[in-house]
Amino acid sequence: MHSRNEFSSRVARSAFRRAASSILLGLSLILLCGFPALAQSPQPAPPAATQPAAPSAAQTPPAQQSPGAIAGTVLDRSGAAIAAARVSLTRDDHSPAQVALSGDDGQFSFAAVAPGPFHLAITAAGFAPQTSSGILHPGETCAVQIELAVAAAVTEVRVAVPRDEVAEVEVKAEEKQRALGIIPNFYVSYVPDAVPLTPKQKFSLAWKTTVDPVNFGIVGIIAGIQQAQDHFGGYGQGAQGYGKRYGAGYADFVSNTFIGAAILPSLLKQDPRYFYRGTGSKQSRFLYAVANSVICKGDNRRWQPNYSSILGGLASGGISNLYYPANDRGAALTFENALIGIGANAAANVFEEFLVRKLTPNLPEADPAKP
Repeated sequence: MHSRNEFSSRVARSAFRRAASSILLGLSLILLCGFPALAQSPQPAPPAATQPAAPSAAQTPPAQQSPGAIAGTVLDRSGAAIAAARVSLTRDDHSPAQVALSGDDGQFSFAAVAPGPFHLAITAAGFAPQTSSGILHPGETCAVQIELAVAAAVTEVRVAVPRDEVAEVEVKAEEKQRALGIIPNFYVSYVPDAVPLTPKQKFSLAWKTTVDPVNFGIVGIIAGIQQAQDHFGGYGQGAQGYGKRYGAGYADFVSNTFIGAAILPSLLKQDPRYFYRGTGSKQSRFLYAVANSVICKGDNRRWQPNYSSILGGLASGGISNLYYPANDRGAALTFENALIGIGANAAANVFEEFLVRKLTPNLPEADPAKP
């Protein structure tokens, strides 16, 4: 009997515990399922006396973003208004610049300007440029006053370049001139008013001409033609005859260049170069080229008889009597060769005037400042 009652009591307690667990589980499910709905349900408005929460940075009231305006006046140092001054407004946000011109009263304005830092740049004819910066607050009208100083007078200073330096620039350009890109064309100036050369520059140009490798080759070709035609027969044939002809030809070239283009031009103050004309009728240019075989520019830039070239040819011919064969010596031959030299110079000048410039690529631009 006691055992049956104890068993019944245990069954009752077990049933009670299961019922309690079921009730607790149901309450838990109601709370878990109903809480989100309760969290999302609209909340009643706070009482009027409750202090509203401060707005977040992302929810700035529209009144704080309202644009402002910038107005100002442009004056000179005496306080007088400056009309037609150009005022440029820029901002740090890289927005497009705004531009306004001051009126007759010197006033200008910019409307609907976004708040924040701003920069003004003001320019006006006869005045030094001016800048101004500031910060525009929302809804504010910022007033500025700009004073411009009279622009300082600019004094042009021209520094005269020494004549020697100008001449050096020009002669360096001439030393790069080569017909067909190969044959030296040093003694031609394509600058009509080129500065006269100093004695040092005349000797330097003569030296560069006589030691140019191309001129060595030209002398060799002439010596070969002379040997083939048996000119200066006293030299004989073979390698020895060719060597004598080559030596005589190169000696003529060196003596004529240094005497006629360096020594005498330095003493007589004459310019040994041919000055390209390039303008006028063909006839006038032809006569100019031929005449330049007997006339030249002096260091005073005036035309005069070309004593340097004529006397240089005679002196070089006289020296050649020391090494030419006996049958090819004498005063008559010297004068004859001098006349032939004048004719050759005239022909060379005609070629320079009408042809050589076209065959000379990449002519240097010699345009230094003249003293």
